[in-house]
Amino acid sequence: MSLAALVRHLCLRAGLAEDLIDVTGLWGAVEGHVIGALESPRASISTLARHFGFDAIETEGVIRFVMRGRASVVTLAHDDLVASREGEALELVRAQETELPQALKWQVARADEDYDAALVEARRITVDTTRIASESFPMAIPPEEAERRCRRALMEAWIGRESATFRLPPSRLALDPADVIRLENDGREVEFRLVSMADSDARGIEAVRQDRTAYDLPPGDPRPASLASPVVFGTPEVVMLDLPQISEDQPAHRPLIAAHASPWPGEIAVFRSASTDGFALLTTFGSRARIGTLAFDFFPGPTSRFDLGNALVVDLLSGTLESVTDVALFGGANALAVETEAGLWEIVQAGAAELIGPGRYRLTRLLRGQRGTEYAMGNPAPAGARVVVVDSALSALPIAEADLGLPWNWRVGPAARAVSDDSYAALGFTPTGRGLVPFAPVHVEQPWRTARSPGDLTIRWTRRSRTLVADAWEQVEVPLAEHLESYDVQILDGAAIKRTLTSSTTSVLYTAAQQTADWGAPLAPGQTLAIRIYQLSNRRGRGTPATVTLQF
Repeated sequence: MSLAALVRHLCLRAGLAEDLIDVTGLWGAVEGHVIGALESPRASISTLARHFGFDAIETEGVIRFVMRGRASVVTLAHDDLVASREGEALELVRAQETELPQALKWQVARADEDYDAALVEARRITVDTTRIASESFPMAIPPEEAERRCRRALMEAWIGRESATFRLPPSRLALDPADVIRLENDGREVEFRLVSMADSDARGIEAVRQDRTAYDLPPGDPRPASLASPVVFGTPEVVMLDLPQISEDQPAHRPLIAAHASPWPGEIAVFRSASTDGFALLTTFGSRARIGTLAFDFFPGPTSRFDLGNALVVDLLSGTLESVTDVALFGGANALAVETEAGLWEIVQAGAAELIGPGRYRLTRLLRGQRGTEYAMGNPAPAGARVVVVDSALSALPIAEADLGLPWNWRVGPAARAVSDDSYAALGFTPTGRGLVPFAPVHVEQPWRTARSPGDLTIRWTRRSRTLVADAWEQVEVPLAEHLESYDVQILDGAAIKRTLTSSTTSVLYTAAQQTADWGAPLAPGQTLAIRIYQLSNRRGRGTPATVTLQF
């Protein structure tokens, strides 16, 4: 509000009639003013007067408020003064420097922030005083404007160290306190502001020196506002992944969750419910995952060796990728999960990473279908498919094995907000315990490699293990991750299943009688046989199948 309006309001609160108040001589704005204690309106006006530099005078029955720094209204010579009884017409006094401040410090509230305190200072350099005066003003104002007024107040104090006392004849009745005059003395004209008057046979005047340049100072250097913009948390990007176990510290049956948001809320809460309400907090985590999308289609490639023909081009929402050595790659570095279909993830590792655009990386020297995910390889995985960097930023959801297979409803969002807030992402996800599913067997023996006559057929393969220690080269055979070793071998006729054989070892006998029952005669050279082999888990049933066509 305007300074004039505020002063008028305070005068009215003091009980003055509106026609007794004249604020036409005030200008400027008050961006904020606090009356934090019981005080009289006069005390509040005095604080404003000190800060803005104005005076209050009574003239013609009206209280007038006028700004300092006005031009002089009259020039008085020595002959215009009335001599006192002692014979002196003019008395000039100059205060000692030690009585004046070397520096003036003001504390105000910043009007361009959350009303944080700001300290401004004005200082004189070549003076013989070390006094520092400090004042606090309960008002909001830009710091650069407060600095200008602080310098004005310090200059007023030093210029006003010279005061004058003199007498004027009654003919100078038009002069009022706060008027500025020019006084001739010793061949020079000096401006004085009238401070007080006493009328008797002559008008006794007290005045202090004024310099108008003190009221035309430029503002101080601007101080950029450090006010933070209100933080608005949007709905995070949330990905839930059923992946094989990727670290020893995470139980194999637990799915992983990845989240990205900008700005990051610091901590993400995960709620779940078996229905559409009654959500209960499951866990919280504070790591932002690196999530992105495929920029182009991603085609299938070889497994168990480097894929040097394909390139994985990824647009990341945040974070970076970098090239790694083969040793680091074999240790699990640069692993990414690529969603080839809804809920179906291939784990890919990349040895070389090249930044080709803002947030876009071209990944080559790939290892495909890692951790038994060759079954999820897309043909192709379409552009726009989700990609998640598999690292420690992913959190395991602390669910029990009894929760597997249940279609839970989930809400994921900033932990500082209520679960009903719009910043929460709502999604459905059924954990399947992918980490408990046996990997597909490999190295199925082809009959044509061994000379044989039609008759009984022994189908042989090599077992794989889903345990992390199975990657060690020192082992003769990988450890058995299941309680019992058991397999199902399906004999296929197109999409139909002709027969299912079972075995507790990595081989099974397909007898000549069974072949005759299925095909009319034992299988002979030149024929083919499609089979599907499953390793069994006592907890999750059949594992990932190995589908092979045998050549005779």
